[in-house]
Amino acid sequence: MTKLLHDFDHAELSTYLADCLPNFAGLDTIKRFSGGQSNPTYKITSGKRSYVLRAKPMGKLLPSAHQVAREFQVMQALAQTDVPVPQMYHLSGDNSPLGTQFFVMELLDGNIHWDPALPILDSNTRTKMYTAMAETLAALHCVDPADVGLSDYGRAGNYFDRQVARWTKQYRAAETDKIADIDWVIDWLVDNIPSNDGQVRIVHGDFRMDNMMFSPDNCCVIGLLDWELSTLGNPMADIAYQCMCLRLPQHGLVKGLAGIDRTALSIPSEQDYVAAYCKKRGVDAPDAWGFYMTFAYFRLIAILQGVIKRATDGNASNPASMNMMRAAIPQLADAARAAVTEKLA
Repeated sequence: MTKLLHDFDHAELSTYLADCLPNFAGLDTIKRFSGGQSNPTYKITSGKRSYVLRAKPMGKLLPSAHQVAREFQVMQALAQTDVPVPQMYHLSGDNSPLGTQFFVMELLDGNIHWDPALPILDSNTRTKMYTAMAETLAALHCVDPADVGLSDYGRAGNYFDRQVARWTKQYRAAETDKIADIDWVIDWLVDNIPSNDGQVRIVHGDFRMDNMMFSPDNCCVIGLLDWELSTLGNPMADIAYQCMCLRLPQHGLVKGLAGIDRTALSIPSEQDYVAAYCKKRGVDAPDAWGFYMTFAYFRLIAILQGVIKRATDGNASNPASMNMMRAAIPQLADAARAAVTEKLA
C-alpha cells in the first residue's frame, strides 16, 4: 500500500530549504493539508512567510503516477501566460530529506470551494465565478505549448485514440464484475473516435472547481492547481470533463449539480457555459459533444473501478466510500450510454 505521509528529520529539511529558497530563515512548522490529494501537500512556515510543499508519496509507485516534476514544469512554464498559477520556487531530486521528490511553490491567499452550487454565496458572485472558470480554461487552451517550451509535454497523434486505449486497459485490469453497459460504451468509443482535428493544447486533466483557488472576494481565479494528470491533447477533453462533473449528484464523493435549478442560482446552463468558453477561445462549439461526454463518463468509471479493485485486494481505507463507488458505477455507465446522442444546442 502506498504510504502517503513522510518520515523526515526536521533539522535536515530546514537546512536543505534554507539552501534552496531565498530569504528562508529556517523551517518553523510543516502541516499536511487535508483533502484527497494523491500527492501529499503540506503548508510550511518560516517566520512570517508561508509556502506550499507538494511531494511524491512514499513506497512503490506506478511509473506514470505522482509525477511532481511534471506539475512543477507545467506551472513554471505557464507563469509567463495569462493562466493563473502559483509561483514555483524549487524542485528537489528524488534523494531529498523527505525521501521522495518534492517541489515548493507560493502559498496563495484565497478560497477553495468544494460545492459547485456555492450555497453560501450570492447570485451575482456565482455568475462571476462560473465566468471566471470558463475564462481560465479558455486561457489555458489558448496557449501554444511550443511558445512556453512544452512542445514535448505529451505524445503526438490522435489524443482520443491513446486515451480510449489507456483507460480501457486500466478498466479491464481492475474489472471486478462484468457490466454489459460498460462493454457497450467501450465498443462505441472505439468505433466513434473523432478524426484528429489538429488541436494540440495543454490539457489539465482534472479541471473542476475544487482544483482552483479563487480570490478572497471570489470574483476571479488566482490559481489553477493539481496538474498531476496534465499532458498535451485535445482541449475538448477538459471542458467535457468539467461539464460531466457538474452533472454528478450533490451527495457524492465529488459534488455536482444534479437536481439543482441552475437558473435560480444564477449558474449558467451547460450550453451557455460551453458557449462562453468557446467565445473566449474564438472557436466553434464542438460537433462531437456526445463522444466527449461519453468518454468523460467512461474515464471516471475507469478511475473509480481502479479504486474499487485496490479495495478488493485489501487496501480499503474507507468502506463507506467504496460502497458509494460501487453503486455509482452502473449509474455512470447508464449516463455514458445516454450521452452518445447528445449535441450542443
